[in-house]
Amino acid sequence: MTGEGMTGGAVSAPRLDEIREVGAAAFAWLSAHRDDFALGEDALTLDGHVDATWKPLGELAQTCASVRAHTQPTDPLHARAADLLRFAWQQTGRGDLFLRLQRLEPFATYPLEIYSVFASAGLRHAGYEAAAATTARTRSWRLTEHEPTRRLGVLRAERRSGIHRPERAAQTLRRTWLGGLPEPWTFERSSGYALTHVVFHLTDWGRVPAGVPGDLAAYLAHWLPPWLDTCLDAGMWDLSCELLVVAGSLPDPPDPATLHDAWTRIARAQHPSGALPEQALAEQALREPALPEPDLPGDPGADREPDFLRCYHSTLMAAFAAAQTVKSLAAEGVPG
Repeated sequence: MTGEGMTGGAVSAPRLDEIREVGAAAFAWLSAHRDDFALGEDALTLDGHVDATWKPLGELAQTCASVRAHTQPTDPLHARAADLLRFAWQQTGRGDLFLRLQRLEPFATYPLEIYSVFASAGLRHAGYEAAAATTARTRSWRLTEHEPTRRLGVLRAERRSGIHRPERAAQTLRRTWLGGLPEPWTFERSSGYALTHVVFHLTDWGRVPAGVPGDLAAYLAHWLPPWLDTCLDAGMWDLSCELLVVAGSLPDPPDPATLHDAWTRIARAQHPSGALPEQALAEQALREPALPEPDLPGDPGADREPDFLRCYHSTLMAAFAAAQTVKSLAAEGVPG
């Protein structure tokens, strides 16, 4: 992708093929690193590290299920996403491991949250769903304490998995940061991730744009562009891509200049391998001062690919954002 997005003259919309290139490169990296998403022996131990086992696999599945839903079967990204989704499902023993997790941690919600991703893609396990439904009828499950954004996600996971309860998501929504329509200048990293996930849950990861209430859609239409610009300036590539997914999930996408500038910067930040760092090195150094000094521009290691845990999620989000942006712009008549 070439050209500056924010100039004095008129700016055309980003070309769809240029955005697809970012998504294709991201999927190439994800495919090459699929073994890094594989579940290890500690995935079924009580002292296992969920964030390093089930979380990456679940995020891979969610991205691939979403991209598969947002692309045509003839699109190469559709085939890549479907292939990786099958890989992720096989890692769960085609759902058997969720039943084993249920027996180990019956009141943990993360197994249902991850399983629901597969269920939304038509990959289901009847035994696990029956066990989860039994647990969900208990008072203990209903009274599990979550912060509001996570609660929205659990309610969405229940519905995806065939569990229907009278709890109203609308009441939970208004207790989230975004649902309260906060002062826009209070936006920061944590609230940014909170708002993106609220929109993910409301829209079923971009499938139902009408799921965002009108007042929230209008608020985001006004404030998302400057928030996105702020994150791009700070080199927060992961959060920037999540905001681009949100932009593509709203009834009205941002103006062409905003999208052109954003995708130009994301493309520049992407490693030749297709990996996208979670954040720029300078920002990373500020947040993690105990780590070794990052390579300076011009140093031999300056273009070194970031390690898996520092780029897998942002690379997933780049792939998801590319598919969602292309779908949104194509609907607006932007040429490919």
